[in-house]
Amino acid sequence: MRTNAINKLCTLCSSLKDNREYILKKVLPTSIMFLITIFIYSVLRGAKDALLIPMLGAEVISSLKLFGVLPSAIVFIVIYSKLANVLNKERLYYTVISFFLAFFMAYAFILYPARETLNFDLSNAINNYPQFKYPLLMIANWGASLFFIMAELWGSAALSLMFWQFANHIYKVSEAKNTYTIFGAIGQVGLISAGFVQAYSARINASNIDPDLAWQRSLEWMISSVFVAGIILMLIFWYMNRYVLTDSRFFDANAVRKKKNKPKLSIIEGFKYIFTSKYIGLIAALVLCYGVSINLVEGIWKNQLRIKFPLQNDYIGFMGEFQIYTGIIAMIGMISGIYILRNFKWRTSAIITPIMILITGVVFFLLILAGDKFEASLVLVGSSSLMMGIFIGGTQNILSKATKYSLFDPTKEMSYIPLDEELKVKGKAVVDVTGARLGKSGGAVVQYLLLTLIPGANLTNLTEEILYIFLVIMVCWIVSVFALSKLFEERMKANS
Repeated sequence: MRTNAINKLCTLCSSLKDNREYILKKVLPTSIMFLITIFIYSVLRGAKDALLIPMLGAEVISSLKLFGVLPSAIVFIVIYSKLANVLNKERLYYTVISFFLAFFMAYAFILYPARETLNFDLSNAINNYPQFKYPLLMIANWGASLFFIMAELWGSAALSLMFWQFANHIYKVSEAKNTYTIFGAIGQVGLISAGFVQAYSARINASNIDPDLAWQRSLEWMISSVFVAGIILMLIFWYMNRYVLTDSRFFDANAVRKKKNKPKLSIIEGFKYIFTSKYIGLIAALVLCYGVSINLVEGIWKNQLRIKFPLQNDYIGFMGEFQIYTGIIAMIGMISGIYILRNFKWRTSAIITPIMILITGVVFFLLILAGDKFEASLVLVGSSSLMMGIFIGGTQNILSKATKYSLFDPTKEMSYIPLDEELKVKGKAVVDVTGARLGKSGGAVVQYLLLTLIPGANLTNLTEEILYIFLVIMVCWIVSVFALSKLFEERMKANS
């Protein structure tokens, strides 16, 4: 009896030691990679909006996403697919990250200070062809437009594609259920940290009497933090490849190789293979619907922000504080997400995000449609319809992102795991880069067409039309969740 008790105790101690090493050597570095990737994305997201919206208006964003981001995403995925066939995964990661970091540094310290010389004067063309005002503004301010495009691509390439591709490569489904939301929660520290960097950069430069110089200094501070974070990110990736992927306790390379039962495909063959897969098509539908719906709401909300914060440094200061709150709420959401993913089916976890966006989005749209009807009552409590719109829109944005980070992203990534290696790698690349861009560009198409077809319109007075389109997209999203859930369960049973 005593011997059995001792053996059980030794087994328990050994298990605790292995679990501790698993967390410290595998889960924690992966979480920090996610944290840093989100930090960079969040800093860039605030910077790209502050760079353009106060100066040109939120309406120019639709043209940028349609004519700039979408074509660039397609070009990127073609280049990435070619590089994936000639470089191993480690070198491919370093190459892509280094390229992005080099561009952002060059823009902040070379291109932006010389913007007055480099920008084009297309004022005559804008006056002669007002229907093309926003595409022409995009071209005239080509440096800022290029920064916007690259910042958007970072979110798709470094976060949606390369990070999650790496995580799906080294984690099993059984591990993913317990770890994806854990390092996702830790990753929200990156969002909060980005908020502090943005708010601090704006605050220390606020005393500058020249608003343009104040913003330039803030931009330099933010991009410098992005560069340092990017170097640390690559060092952690190097560590993972040297000390985690070579340890059989944490990564079974043979199991991965067994999945590679299909030969490498050419780019054209790969795309045909992907687009004939109903499973990948439904994942793309989820990404597409998320991108379109969130873009439709954000466009109108950011138009409200421009009215309230016309100076770039003030705008980035607000966005910094906003991202801090977003990160805090998202971390709370992660706790709920861990419980939901562990205790409920995939379908239940996946349906919560579209339901949240549907409810909060409709409330926001109805408030904007109400206009100044409640202005007198709001004045009595020290507010205004503008501030109420910003508050409700911000709340909608925070809650939507919290459910996205805690449930949408983990369930989407889990849906890739039962797939074979070819479909997982190239299918994910197309869905997460091009699909995500198509989603945001889909919202941009809606906004651009409405702005072009209705002369003199802005996003605020197009709210009713956008609301109807928003409702259709949400119905499609919910239907896609139910269809994908059935296929996911079937593949999980087949792989078990």
